[in-house]
Amino acid sequence: MYICICNAIRETDLRTAALGHGGDAEATYATLGKRPNCGQCLGKAGEIIDQERALASCENVAV
Repeated sequence: MYICICNAIRETDLRTAALGHGGDAEATYATLGKRPNCGQCLGKAGEIIDQERALASCENVAV
């Protein structure tokens, strides 16, 4: 699913970038070589980034 239509950022790309870098949605977009245009996606993108990082930290604790 596309999270950012303006930049054609898919959810899977966003989740992968979230694990490789810290920061908010805008910083994560930058790691993909993109920057927000209209900004409507930033709220949902932030939720996905937080969710992915939380899942990763739970997996690291369980190991």
